[in-house]
Amino acid sequence: MTADASPNTRIDMLYLSEPEVIAAGMKDMAHCMEVMEEVLVLVAKGDYRMAGPTANSHGAPIGFPATSPFPGMPLDAADRRFMAMPAYLGGRFDSAGVKWYGSNVDNRERGLPRSIHLIVLNDKDTGAPYAIMSGNLESAYRTAAVPGAAAKLLAPVDAKSLGIIGPGAMNKSALHAMTTARPSLDTIRIHGRRRSTSEAFADYVREHYPQFTTIEIAETVEAAVRDSDIVSEAVTGLVGSENYPFIDGDWIKPGAFLSLPANLRMDKEYTLSGKARLIADAKKIYEAWAEEYPAPSHETAFGMIGLYWQDLIGTGELDESRVVNIGDVFDGNAVGREFPEQPVLFSVGGMGVEDVAWAKTIYENAVEQGIGTKLNLWDAPDLA
Repeated sequence: MTADASPNTRIDMLYLSEPEVIAAGMKDMAHCMEVMEEVLVLVAKGDYRMAGPTANSHGAPIGFPATSPFPGMPLDAADRRFMAMPAYLGGRFDSAGVKWYGSNVDNRERGLPRSIHLIVLNDKDTGAPYAIMSGNLESAYRTAAVPGAAAKLLAPVDAKSLGIIGPGAMNKSALHAMTTARPSLDTIRIHGRRRSTSEAFADYVREHYPQFTTIEIAETVEAAVRDSDIVSEAVTGLVGSENYPFIDGDWIKPGAFLSLPANLRMDKEYTLSGKARLIADAKKIYEAWAEEYPAPSHETAFGMIGLYWQDLIGTGELDESRVVNIGDVFDGNAVGREFPEQPVLFSVGGMGVEDVAWAKTIYENAVEQGIGTKLNLWDAPDLA
């Protein structure tokens, strides 16, 4: 009898730099929106796992103290942290992975992005890594594609005007998503903390989006929101509602779609009134945040409006059924609007499953096109 051949223990992985992920289709927003819709349906059905005891944690962060006796330790500051976002996603993706990043708002003074991301994809059975890639564009595109996919379904069909609050990198990718969802957009209103950032964003719009024939600098949040068919608010910074921008419900145009992936404060009366439809990317991630951080978690953890809704659910002021998953809307298991002129408030918290899905898509494109560099982990493990 012939002995069985030795098992193949070699592990190779594909490395993709930022230019290579671009070549593999990272900036294909329309496709990314299609993939995110698929992901959010899988999440609504429960075919996924993330960190934490309920498998719904956004990730595992490392924060820093306000003061330290150790001279080399970083100190707390706006957006200063390290974060690992592990996830498994089922369906046709059927992979595990992690996005790992470090973040420091002072990076901008160095000419670097606020956060610097790396993504690793792993075989679901052996755990072996099969891809490692630059993650900044992946993170930006999947973040924007989620509300982009929702806008494609729920934004006014003939939307003309877009309000931008927070003219930074996040809203640059959101601009790509919203113009993909609604090519009819021709007016943009831009509000930033500093007029210089608003003007720079306006220059970016002129260069890349000639469809906007009217470009306005909005001196206030209200001016960016009023009369806008779509609003994208993406302001990051320190935790605590005193640091969050405020939107009054009375400013919101009937039937408008608001993409809300960052810190925001809104009045309780409007939130509870039923005047707006409250839709979340995934309700369970806000439930997990509320369990992990002291109440009210909108004040102590993160400023996404979905966490404010969860705080109101926790105090019994908001019925849990008032917030619906976008995946259920996509799948036809929940309605988008309850009446035609109802504005939609869409909370986006961000999930590692989205990173796994879009990174897996880019990896498959790269393999098909022969893009990237093969890296060897080992031919045989030294210790097994």
